[in-house]
Amino acid sequence: MSENYATMHEIIVAARNNSSRSVWNYVTGAAETETTLRRNRHCLDCHALRPRILRDVREIDTSRTFMGHKLRIPCLLAPIGSLQTITPEGGIAVAKAAAEFGTVNLVSTVTEPTLEEIAQATSHPKIFQIYIRGDEAWVDALIDRARDSGYAAICLTVDSAYYGRRERQLITGWRPPSIQRYGENARALQAGLTWEWMDRMRERGGLPFILKGVQTAEDAELAIQHGVDTIYVSNHGGRQLDHGDGTLEILKEVVEVAKGKAEIVVDGGIVRGTDVLKALAVGADVVALGRYQAWALAAGGQATLVRALEIMEAEIKNAMGLTGISSLDELDPSYVKEARAVNQAYELSAFPFLPEEIRGPQ
Repeated sequence: MSENYATMHEIIVAARNNSSRSVWNYVTGAAETETTLRRNRHCLDCHALRPRILRDVREIDTSRTFMGHKLRIPCLLAPIGSLQTITPEGGIAVAKAAAEFGTVNLVSTVTEPTLEEIAQATSHPKIFQIYIRGDEAWVDALIDRARDSGYAAICLTVDSAYYGRRERQLITGWRPPSIQRYGENARALQAGLTWEWMDRMRERGGLPFILKGVQTAEDAELAIQHGVDTIYVSNHGGRQLDHGDGTLEILKEVVEVAKGKAEIVVDGGIVRGTDVLKALAVGADVVALGRYQAWALAAGGQATLVRALEIMEAEIKNAMGLTGISSLDELDPSYVKEARAVNQAYELSAFPFLPEEIRGPQ
């Protein structure tokens, strides 16, 4: 039973056992040499926490407010395409888990069921994430549907002008349902996305607007100039451009230009409570969980995702107490320092006790 899972190690083992090779590669793999994926993890490993002592940490508050919504922990559930290949309920399983636990999920354009069905499944706040798969009229209609369905914000993903060369998928010949549904040519419209089109989308929705896929200070500054409410630092978990930098390093430069001007989200390799503290100390307001979420769904759907979030909460609370803070608002850059990594980074390196057959190539 999912409530008996004590660690994410056990959940990942169940996820691998429940998944076909193709789905496992889709969830866990990345682009080409998977260098960007490894750098995401390596950057986290190359930062150490600086604990303070003799502080009263009997009462610890792990909550955080994001876009006016109270979160039980500072973790959003990142948008994932083709969720129906991971768990039968698809996006509804994520929505129900987010509502039960007390967080916010982002719903991908390219997952199932429809955005309306996912919206109707629960009453908690949800954010709709957009990929461009049609012309301006198609996008306008999509935004109208999301607004009319009660989504709390719009998120535009901008790091996907081309589909990353994910060689694990190429080797097996597996194509996610989103590509089969829309076809290869639909992505050409995404490649034509500009700041001007983004402005039009932001105005059309009339909702808080998140820009996902920001990877430089220059673009973060432009986003602020264009009225973006939330800057989402992400390299798509290393699944798009190979040989990019790790997102914790990107976060540092984005924070310099955006802190206090927009809310800041970061994802990429964040799978531990200590990872969350490091990201918030550097300057993120919240983090987003991608693969972590997918592994839990593959292991046991909604119930196991709730359990995985409980495990993350326990890790965050424990790390806060041992770092000497009782509120996340106390975190600042003084709580982290650069350090030497002790292990080789790869997609599962944060879980050293996995069976060898699941750890795979390192």
